[in-house]
Amino acid sequence: MVKAAIVGGSGYTGGELARLLCRHPTISLETVTSRQHAGTKISSVHANLEGFLDLKFEERLVDPSKYDVVFVAAPHGASMGVVPELLAAGARVVDLSGDYRLRDSVEYKKWYGLEHKDEANLGKAAYGITELFGETVKKADLVANPGCYPTCAALGLAPLFASGLAEGKAIVDAKSGTSGAGQEPTKATHHPTCGASITPYKIATHRHTPEIEMALSMVAGSRVQTVFTPHLMPIVRGMLCTSYVTLKEKKSKQDLEELYRRYYQDKKFVRIVQVPSIPATVGSNFCEVGLEVCGSDTVVVMSALDNLVKGGSGQAVQNANLMFDLPEASGLDFPGLGV
Repeated sequence: MVKAAIVGGSGYTGGELARLLCRHPTISLETVTSRQHAGTKISSVHANLEGFLDLKFEERLVDPSKYDVVFVAAPHGASMGVVPELLAAGARVVDLSGDYRLRDSVEYKKWYGLEHKDEANLGKAAYGITELFGETVKKADLVANPGCYPTCAALGLAPLFASGLAEGKAIVDAKSGTSGAGQEPTKATHHPTCGASITPYKIATHRHTPEIEMALSMVAGSRVQTVFTPHLMPIVRGMLCTSYVTLKEKKSKQDLEELYRRYYQDKKFVRIVQVPSIPATVGSNFCEVGLEVCGSDTVVVMSALDNLVKGGSGQAVQNANLMFDLPEASGLDFPGLGV
């Protein structure tokens, strides 16, 4: 068995990791940390795990060398304080914060407002969208688990940019449920504020903007400019990206759908559909992608996923499966809720 630990297990992301790992056939969840809840049963915080996970939160990992893989679900700024110690102890790490997603410390400071404390590992982290960069993930000791918006947008757009069919710019209009804002309530996520509205936020300043650009530029082999506008919508889980690109040459919808099917033919967790459905993906590790051709040169690409699973913890487990040469769908092979 692959022995695993979760650092920072009290939030939504940590809870989803625990939910997925407690039923994983090959990865054994040994320890979950939370300084706030140390000594209390994990199921007292994540009630859905009662009867499935008989562990208490630990304050910290006493001996990181005991674990084959550690999932770090700490906030950005905190992860880079613990990851070097974990790597030095011989554990492989999947970091779910934003601390290792960008490639250099200057870019990190620009978008996160912090000096990076671990530049030695910053450029070494594999960027963990397995459908796009799986070969790099397999060999990595440190994987930066991507953000939910970049995962949804990149999976929707990658075939167009990888094939060289798209001009070097993407416009991404994205909408996400309130769980993406984390467990702590804020003025913006207070139900009377957001419960009957769709609200754009962090226009041109969202930290996932450079990450989307980076992922698309990596598959394109050249810079892809991104205009990204996120919105908060009154559902708990789920995400929909509607993206717009200009083609270099005229293509029919049938041509493009065939391109997408070839590109993702061996990728279990990407489904090509006519119109993506958020409910079809909620609770699962699937991303649904559909497209339409508008006029002579514009493609509208739609993609949907569960921001907490394929956009977060499910993708982290998928990355760990590749890192340890396990079947990629291990512990994740179940459908979405559908309603």
